[in-house]
Amino acid sequence: MKKNTNIRFPSKDQNFYDTLKKRVNEHFKTVGSTRHANREMVFKTIFMFSLYIVPLVLLFTGVITSVWVALPLCLLMGAAIAGIGLSIMHDANHGAYSNRKWVNNLLGFSLNLIGGNAFNWQVQHNVLHHTYTNIFDADEDISPRGILRMTPHSAWKPFHRFQFVYAWFIYGFMTLAWVFAKDFNRLIRYQKDGLIRKQHTTVTKEWLILLTSKLLYLSYTLILPLIFLPFVWWQVCIGFFVMHYVAGFILATIFQPAHVVEGTSFPMPDRAGNMRNTWAIHQVATTTNFANNSRLFSWYVGGLNFQIEHHLFPNVCHVHYRHLSAIVRRTAEEFNVPYRALPTFLQALAGHGRLLRDLGRKPLTAEAN
Repeated sequence: MKKNTNIRFPSKDQNFYDTLKKRVNEHFKTVGSTRHANREMVFKTIFMFSLYIVPLVLLFTGVITSVWVALPLCLLMGAAIAGIGLSIMHDANHGAYSNRKWVNNLLGFSLNLIGGNAFNWQVQHNVLHHTYTNIFDADEDISPRGILRMTPHSAWKPFHRFQFVYAWFIYGFMTLAWVFAKDFNRLIRYQKDGLIRKQHTTVTKEWLILLTSKLLYLSYTLILPLIFLPFVWWQVCIGFFVMHYVAGFILATIFQPAHVVEGTSFPMPDRAGNMRNTWAIHQVATTTNFANNSRLFSWYVGGLNFQIEHHLFPNVCHVHYRHLSAIVRRTAEEFNVPYRALPTFLQALAGHGRLLRDLGRKPLTAEAN
């Protein structure tokens, strides 16, 4: 189904965002810092790639022959996939890693090397999610997805009553779905909707990249290990599954509490396609921060626990978000814009679980069915 992207945000009364942008610009001028990656980010990049590549090399060189040692390495690689996605690929595909386009393109393509597709991500995440956050039938992150109901505007089914229980199990399949199905389905849909052409590329090019990178990825993670590693086929498959289940679970549990959590809103446009709030206020209203005082946690998740700052300034490298958060919070308070920040990650997960439970209850109005 074609996404509803004929949505318009008010162009008047931009005082909140104009003031905020001015203060953020002044901050970078005062501290003399770039908006892009710094030494901290470069170190993280090397660390995350090493966390993925070193276990892979150990497995392929025959150093590891015990399945009981290989399995923890697969777990580690799963955590590395999530780390690369959260910290490196994410910034690069937003153009936030570097002021050099080729650097962003190169590091953004790391998503293809770990099983995903950078072009699909840019359309789904940068274009649809960041523009139409939490708007039903426009933001794919909350669109009907199998047996999960992520918005009060989605159709309700009886099995949704239990989604607050089974959702946590399903989250682990997130990257496996990317590898084997979702990327293909998305590219077909984006082709039909004309979104490929709007990104100034061609259908042939994107299909060629998708098929080539998928073949390359499956070759070094499944086909070659089945041929050369000293493990039986089902052990290799279990290792592949474990790696992706860990990655998928981490990614889903970081992204979901930022928008699908108690307190955030799911606004809809009027019949003419007009939204009530300006784009910037809409971003704050549909987003929640969490665990902002945990430096180690924030380091691993690519600053995405500062989700409000990220949505307002997606072209700024995440290592700067913790410095911008005080500015954003203060400005939001001045303009009476609600700024939600939960103290811990566990509280964010609990809030996500409670909203899943509430969305799983049968709606009282026929309109939601």
